[in-house]
Amino acid sequence: MKLRDYQNECIDKINEMGEGRWLIQMATGLGKTVTFASVPFDGHMLLLSHRAELVKQPLKYFNCSTGVEMAEYSIDPLIMPAVISASVQTMIHRLDKYSPNAFDVIIVDEAHHAAAKSYSKILDYFKPRQVLGFTATPNRSDNVRLTDRFDEIIFKRDLKWGIKNKWLSDIFCKRVNIGYDLSQVRCQNGDYAPGELAQAMDGTADTIAQAYAEHAVGQTLIFAASVNHAQEIAERINRRCGANTAQVISAQTVNRSSLIDDFTQRKIKCLVNCMIFTEGTDLPLVETVIIARPTRSDSLYSQMVGRGVRTYPDKKFLTLIDCVGVSNHPLCTAPSLLGISIDDVPMQNRRQLEGNLFEMPERVTALSDVPSSWIKNVQIVDLWAQKQKYNLHGVNWCRRPNGDMVCCLPKKTTITIPCADELGNTIFNGRKMDMQTAFDSAYNQLEKSSAASRPIWDLTIAKRWGAKKATKNQLNYLWKLSKRKKMPLDVDVNRLSKLEASQIINRLVI
Repeated sequence: MKLRDYQNECIDKINEMGEGRWLIQMATGLGKTVTFASVPFDGHMLLLSHRAELVKQPLKYFNCSTGVEMAEYSIDPLIMPAVISASVQTMIHRLDKYSPNAFDVIIVDEAHHAAAKSYSKILDYFKPRQVLGFTATPNRSDNVRLTDRFDEIIFKRDLKWGIKNKWLSDIFCKRVNIGYDLSQVRCQNGDYAPGELAQAMDGTADTIAQAYAEHAVGQTLIFAASVNHAQEIAERINRRCGANTAQVISAQTVNRSSLIDDFTQRKIKCLVNCMIFTEGTDLPLVETVIIARPTRSDSLYSQMVGRGVRTYPDKKFLTLIDCVGVSNHPLCTAPSLLGISIDDVPMQNRRQLEGNLFEMPERVTALSDVPSSWIKNVQIVDLWAQKQKYNLHGVNWCRRPNGDMVCCLPKKTTITIPCADELGNTIFNGRKMDMQTAFDSAYNQLEKSSAASRPIWDLTIAKRWGAKKATKNQLNYLWKLSKRKKMPLDVDVNRLSKLEASQIINRLVI
């Protein structure tokens, strides 16, 4: 296949960097598989995938001998093909077959999974010239820490770049509450337990069919939670919109290719699938994607949406419909595509998260600006810092929806540490550093400022206060700020702790 300009640019950058462990971020739909299939290597290449379905799929792009190391498929190391595609789960048990120097290049597909311990045994065993990680996942360093796996991000082409440069379709986002409740569904391996998820989605087929009838445009792809769920959705759509409007595709479907052909020829308007089109399938004429399979996984969500972002003649944009409900866990929706968290947005405000994708960051920020959500932000920051083992030095940081950490100071000044990249690095005061170094530097900056001028730590803004009841000075200052900002306080101020009061003050002075 002829590579696009940016794909050639990526290959050139890989060659320029030479020996090392490098990370490449390329949005879904920009052709990362085609790109890594064109990476030059000397001798042999190992391609690692975290799921069985992904092991065989990339091999069609290579113009050399290939083989598979997975389950019943096994390679004879004496007659190794040029490219071996392996599942991580299988490879960790078959390392003894191979010399540590067996591979010149190792490709880690869906590299955001490389932080898992299962990858350590493989990547520590082999001694290749290059380890190249490819990922499409947005910049969400709260979920991903790849510092121990890769040295540097050497190439980045995200969703925003792809849309602005016309390689990908624009996205218009809609949000439909279909009434499910995931609050009792357990999580396994970072996502909802499949069986429990399927049970929680029982009874939603009618409202999903209604969402299709009222909001879908053109050829539509629906992601369901189970095969049974997919069948119920297709049945309701056909009952409402006419026979043969929708068809189901699942692992049980024997005539899958003919159904895809009928869909491509517009004989079928809607395909309802269960984990079939999450990766690799090219369906550029899709104009609507309905996410009726809730997920906490940024990568799975971006892969599902990615089935509809490819451009097509007369296709103005992709209509993305998030079917949402109640969840005690973070749920991926349209803002997740840009690495935007909606944890701070009150539930009653989330229905307003509709419109052009690139309006989402500003909209999320505006909808988050209520005192009750700022109090919740304290817990979010604490949990995040504990998970990442960061020492915040008692500084009263608030976390913005894009992941930036902000500390407010007197006279409307702020200290901002931008969201970390996938390797845990940020740019602070013009220098690249890891997040802990940035927190340390900000703390030192605050202490020097306090010693040189006015005691910042006594102004109840930059300092983290405790669980005791808010002081009169805090509450008086809070009332003055809320009045000046014309911001109604949607909390019982008489029950505020020092910490909660300081967090509201922190946000009001931004």
